[in-house]
This record gives sequence, structure tokens and C-alpha cells, in this order.
Amino acid sequence: MSKIVESIAFLQQQKWIDLTHEVSAEIPYFQSFKPLSEDTLCTLEADGFYAKQYHIVTQYGTHLDAPIHFAAGKKTLDELELHQFMLPLVVIHKEEAVAKNADYCLTVKDIEAFEKEHGPIPAGSFVAFASDWSKRWSDHTAYYNLDESGQAHTPGWSMEALKFLNEERQVTAIGHETLDTDTAIDCTKNGGLLGELYWLSQNKFQVEVMTNLSQVPAVGSAIVLGVPKIKGAPGFTIRAFAVVPKE
Repeated sequence: MSKIVESIAFLQQQKWIDLTHEVSAEIPYFQSFKPLSEDTLCTLEADGFYAKQYHIVTQYGTHLDAPIHFAAGKKTLDELELHQFMLPLVVIHKEEAVAKNADYCLTVKDIEAFEKEHGPIPAGSFVAFASDWSKRWSDHTAYYNLDESGQAHTPGWSMEALKFLNEERQVTAIGHETLDTDTAIDCTKNGGLLGELYWLSQNKFQVEVMTNLSQVPAVGSAIVLGVPKIKGAPGFTIRAFAVVPKE
């Protein structure tokens, strides 16, 4: 038996955790976009087979942002390398901090504290920010979290943390539970998503609107991404899951 087949048998015995939200017309989405819509093209009764057509924006539900989403001349979805769709998964758990402060910004100090406990973040890994924001998913008001003035309050990454992960740790990708990379407050203050712009400009990708990260240990797991190969796409809805060591 080959080592690959043996590895598959081993992985199938571990715990598999879905990191993906179900896609429908009712889910939260970025307000510049439109919700999912669908048409039934063929039915079993009339045509002998069932087929539907979906109208969906590239950044909808749990999705992957390709570098070109923000950065001209960088990689499109179909240009990402296959081996990047299965990576060591590192999860920085800040659920308690976000529960106390919806504007929480993950910093280099948070990463240093994480590494003091778990060791250096390996190069080539996928680093996820676990905030428990996904638990607000079924309540649009709570998920968008707008105040009386219309300002959103959502957590995110600091620019310094993103630069540290890129320049000092050479990680391959990042992920989070919110719609955006930056905190909503930073986006307003800076007049745009500067953290997201920086990350994608490095020709690196990210996964947004993740779920169930609270169930994944800080280290020792793998993430697998099911990514369609759509020519020239700036991103698309994906299936993401973690393979976690069975206790």
C-alpha cells in the first residue's frame, strides 16, 4: 500500500469539521452585492433530469479572495497553486476578547503570545482568526452590528499583524469569520480596507466568512479548500473544512 493511500486511511479516521456556511438567499452578504438568486431550468417530471441556474457574486458566503480581488496584475482564482488548497492550520483563538470588544483588532502582541504558548507559526501555513463572529450568522442585525450612526463594529486584523505573518512567518493564507479583513472601525478611519489590500497585494489569498473555528485546536490540524477553477475569477464561494486529530 502506498504512503498516500495509508495517509488517506489515517485522515479518514480523524475528526472532520466543516468551516463553511450553508449558501442561500437569506445569508448576510457585503452590501454592495446582491443575494443569491436561482432559476429552475429543467425538472424531473418534464425533462427527466433536474437542473438549476444560480446567480451568485464571486464573494458570497464562505469564499476565497484571490489576489486580483484587490490587486491589479496579481493571481486570479484559476492561477492559484493546487498544493495551497491543503495546508497546516493554525488558529488564533480570540473569542473571549471579541465578546468583550466587537472592535477587537488582532495584533502582533497576540501572535507573540500565541507563539509563546504553541511555538512559532510554521511557514506555509494557513492562519485563522477565531472570533466566534459566525455565531451571529443567523441574525443579520447582530452580524452587521451597526450602531445608531450606521457605523459597523466588527473585529479584524491589524496591518502590523498581517505584515508580521507575511514578512516574518511567510504564511500562505489567512482566514476569518467576518466579511472583511480589517476591523470596520479601521475601514472607516482609513477610507478603505487597507489590510485586505496589503494582504492580497502580496499575491496571497484569504478565506472569509468562516465558521466553526472555535472547534479547531490552535495547532496540529489541516485545512482543505474545495476551490472551483473559474478562468479570471477574483474569487468564489468554496467548501472549507478542517481535519483535526481525534482525541
